[in-house]
Amino acid sequence: MKKKIIKIICTLGPSSLNKKFLNFAKNNISLLRLNMSHLNLVNLEKAIKLIKKHTNTPICIDTEGAQIRTKVKKEKYINFGQKIKIGKNNDNFKLYPESIYEQIKKNDILNVGFDNLKIKVISKKKYILCRAISPGKFENNKGVHIENRKINLNFLTDKDFAAIEIGKKLKIKNYALSFTNSANDIIKFNALLKESNKIFKIETLNACDNFQQIIKKGNYFLIDRGDLSKDVKIENIPIVQRNLFNIRRKKKNKEIFVATNLLESMIENNFPTRGEANDVFNSLEMGATGLVLAAETAIGKNPISSVKFLQKMIGAFKKSKYQKIKYF
Repeated sequence: MKKKIIKIICTLGPSSLNKKFLNFAKNNISLLRLNMSHLNLVNLEKAIKLIKKHTNTPICIDTEGAQIRTKVKKEKYINFGQKIKIGKNNDNFKLYPESIYEQIKKNDILNVGFDNLKIKVISKKKYILCRAISPGKFENNKGVHIENRKINLNFLTDKDFAAIEIGKKLKIKNYALSFTNSANDIIKFNALLKESNKIFKIETLNACDNFQQIIKKGNYFLIDRGDLSKDVKIENIPIVQRNLFNIRRKKKNKEIFVATNLLESMIENNFPTRGEANDVFNSLEMGATGLVLAAETAIGKNPISSVKFLQKMIGAFKKSKYQKIKYF
């Protein structure tokens, strides 16, 4: 029986946009991800040229997609009950894209980032006045989820369209659509990038609900469990992950990658936890055809060690399927 190749995708950032890591990538990494949520257009072009100088590993431009994000000059801890002004005219606390200001309403609840900060809109005039109903940090470039209702955002931002043009100019063949919500999003992205490989990220409840239709329109999918946990209770993430793989099981030649917190402890430590090892194995056992490292390789202290550990886990998983293994 032919053993299937399991891909390793790594997000690039300050820890990995260097000669040492990129040389290592040549024979060890399937795809190098540039995340437009944390990269400006000038640095995108510079990063692509640097990568191509040191490795022929394929590059993927990962779009911002249909998400609200914070724009903050100086982060601040917001206490319970504390008020905060957000708006175009507030130099410190803003939201992006600016079109979102027209959609936000009084009594909306904004879940900000991953520090448990929740703020409720109490009035909307020249700016949006909010009160914290759960304390936490208001930090720059964090995702914002409106908890109490659904809103419509364009499937790509203006920055995404510009990034794609840069990608086309520099002959990038791989792109990811963040916050895919429907089959129609896939149709539009396919039309924009007809000759490219496209990964569709499943990170909203809409995407999970529509996955039966979504999977028919694309070939590559990525379960981003971080942003998905803003829409789905964290205790239900394992159930959702299994449901998505069960749907995929009936579809031939469809690939699903798994991202977020695979080796989170290795951002600081040089070895993962037993729980992380088990999570990686479980994802492979469900049928993951690729594993994605994000902060581990973008900002972590041990980017190469993180990749090497994934390789060990993939090796152990394959051996467990095809031969009896020694445990020590």
